[in-house]
Amino acid sequence: MALKTLSAKAAAALDKELMSTGAFSIDQLMELAGLSVSQVVYRVHPPNRGNRVLVACGPGNNGQYNSRARLAKQLEDLEVAFVDDFPTAINSTDHIVDAVFGFSFSGEVREPFPAVIRAMEETKLPVTSVDAPSSWNIETGPPESGLGSKFNPEFLISLTAPKPLVKHFKGRHFVGGRFVSPAIAKKYDFEIPEYQGIDQIVEVGTGGEKL
Repeated sequence: MALKTLSAKAAAALDKELMSTGAFSIDQLMELAGLSVSQVVYRVHPPNRGNRVLVACGPGNNGQYNSRARLAKQLEDLEVAFVDDFPTAINSTDHIVDAVFGFSFSGEVREPFPAVIRAMEETKLPVTSVDAPSSWNIETGPPESGLGSKFNPEFLISLTAPKPLVKHFKGRHFVGGRFVSPAIAKKYDFEIPEYQGIDQIVEVGTGGEKL
C-alpha cells in the first residue's frame, strides 16, 4: 500500500477544518500534537537512556504564541530550564526535539536559526523532528546543498498525516493524528492508521505499513 501524503496547502486547509467542523481550538490541537511528540520521544528514548531533552521551538504553529506564553509559565513553575545558546546546550543533553519549522516552511533559513540547524546537522545525538526536519522543503525534502543538506534525524513524527517529504526520510517514522475523524480523512484522501490502546502515535514504514 502506497503511503498517502498531504501537501502543505492541504495540511493547512485540514487544520482549519479541524477548528471549524471539527470544533477543536488551536490550544487543543497544539496540546494533542505535543502529547503525540512526547509519546514518540518516550518510545524511542526512554528515561534510562538519559532524561535530558532539548526542545527547539521556532515561529509559526510549532511555537504558537499564546500557547507558548502559557506553556512557558507552566514550565517555569516546573523548573524546566530555558536556554539562549542552543549549540552550547546540546553539550549537556541526551535527546533533541526539532520543532523549529513546521509544514509551512519554505525559502531560506534566516537568522537566528542557521546556527540551530547546523548544530542539529552536526550532532551525534538522536533527533526527533516534528512534521519536517527543519530546513527541508515539505514537498521535495532536504536541500540539494548547503545548510540542512546533510541533516538526517533519526526520528520523524508526522502530525495528522505524512507530508510528501517522507519519501526522502530514512529513519523511523511515526504518525500522530488520532484526533482526525473518519469523515475528514476521507475528504482529504488519506487513511487513519490503527492506533493501539491509548497511544496517540503509530509507527509506519515508507510504504505506509504499520510497524
